[in-house]
Order: sequence, then structure tokens, then C-alpha cells
Amino acid sequence: MDKPVRKAVLPVAGLGTRFLPATKAIPKEMLTVVDRPILQYVVDEAREAGIEHFIFVTGRNKGVIEDHFDTNYELEDTLKRRGKQAEYAALMDDLPAAGATSFTRQQAPLGLGHAVWCAREIVGAEPFAILLPDMVTKGGRRGGRCLAQCVAAYERHGGNVIAVEEVPAAETHHYGIVGVGADHGATFEITRMVEKPKPGTAPSNYIISGRYILQPEIFQILELIEKGAGGEIQLTDGMIQLSRTQSFHGVRFDGRTYDCGSRLGFLTANLAFALDRGDLAPGLKEELRRLGFAGKDV
Repeated sequence: MDKPVRKAVLPVAGLGTRFLPATKAIPKEMLTVVDRPILQYVVDEAREAGIEHFIFVTGRNKGVIEDHFDTNYELEDTLKRRGKQAEYAALMDDLPAAGATSFTRQQAPLGLGHAVWCAREIVGAEPFAILLPDMVTKGGRRGGRCLAQCVAAYERHGGNVIAVEEVPAAETHHYGIVGVGADHGATFEITRMVEKPKPGTAPSNYIISGRYILQPEIFQILELIEKGAGGEIQLTDGMIQLSRTQSFHGVRFDGRTYDCGSRLGFLTANLAFALDRGDLAPGLKEELRRLGFAGKDV
């Protein structure tokens, strides 16, 4: 039986250039969707999937991320003295257990594959999850957010697992694309992986969507692999090599993913999560009507 997935790598060293000037001093991962940092949603998703140890691959000027997942005595004491029990309880609920977080540096922006490789000593010789911190997900019909569905697939198939989502065929050249083999309904065997195929050449319209479960042999490959697209060490290139000796399965995530690394995705996520809140939805719907967005769906 394959080992359980206990650890997750979260690459948070990116510069956030698509959100300048907002991200000049604030890490993009700490921008808020409603009233929670983007990164907190991702950690919540990992915790829901059974992850016990969170490994953050950081860079310069990211110290606020480490502070967010630490205690803040002055704030906590003030909340208790002022009787703000709900706010205090919310802080405590989000706080990881002692020893459950690790932070390591990616000293140079050499790509996602390199960022994952930087976590090798902390992960060790066991399978691990990767969650791209720009991507915020909501659960679908099968229950659970994206990583929980990936873990369920891993427990069924073992090996390596990648979450996928469909895009229009005309957009496949923007993404990493997988080929579809034997179909098992919610999952399928992956036959190929192509990073940003030329228009009209993609093996399917299923994109790699930011959640992975990989075996530790990927580290040996990433250590020796040559730089790929953009002069960076590409995780997809490493997975292609790993797929020559190990199985890969795709998980058709049936929920919703918001790409908070883009302005439109970030704004959409704020609307979607705010409209799910009983304390915010009525007022927000009224404001949207005032802006001219009247209709049944608002």
C-alpha cells in the first residue's frame, strides 16, 4: 500500500508582478478574498484533505507569511481582554499546530520545478501534495475541495495524481495539457503531458490546474533536469520524465477554481465568496443592483 499523503508544498516565492503596485510591499498570497488571505483558503483546503505538515517555499520580503501562521500575543491578549471571543476563536482555529509549518527559501526565481525541489529535505522519502497558492477552490458535487478529491483518487489508484479542468480548445496553448487514457469516471489514466502545446496540437482540452500529489522520486529528476520554457525548471518537464516509470492519474475536479493570480479571477473570487456569506450577500446584491447588475442571479 502506498504511503499516506501527510505533507504539502506551497510555493509562495513569486513576485506577484501581475498585481503591482499592490504587491510591491504585500505578498500576493496575502491579498484578501473577503476577509481572509488567499493563502489561508489554500491552507484550509490542504487541512481539509488531511495534510498535517505545511511546507512554504518562500523568497525575500515574504516574512509576513510566516508571521500570519504564528501566534500574535499582543493581538490575542487584546481580543481576550475586550471580550471579542468570536474573533479570538477564529484566530485560534486558523493557527497550525506547533511544528506543523516549515519555511524554506528559493533564492532565485528559477521556476515551479525549482521551487518544489527546494522542499526536498523537508518532504523526505514520502509522497506529498503541491498546492499552487494562486488557486482558490470551492467544493463540487463529489464533496470536498480539489485536494480532497485528489487524495481520494490517490487512495484508489496510488502513484501520482494531477487535478485537471476543461477549457475551450482554443485556449489550450496557454496551459499544461494532459492526454486521456483509460477512463474511470471521475479519474482517468494520463498518457501524455505537454507544456503549452502549439494551437491545434493539444492531446485534449484538460489543463493541469494547480493541485498535485507526487512521489518523492520527482526530486531526483528536478535536481538534474535542464531548464525548459522561459529558462526555468518546469515541473511539467519533471513529471513527464517521472511518467516513464510511474503511473499518473488525472482527477476531473467538479468544483470551481478561481485564479487569484489574475485580476479578473481575484475579483470573481471575492464576489463568489461574499455571495456565500449570509452577513454580506443581501447588502452586496443590493449594491450590485445599484451598479446596474439587476436580475435573478444577483
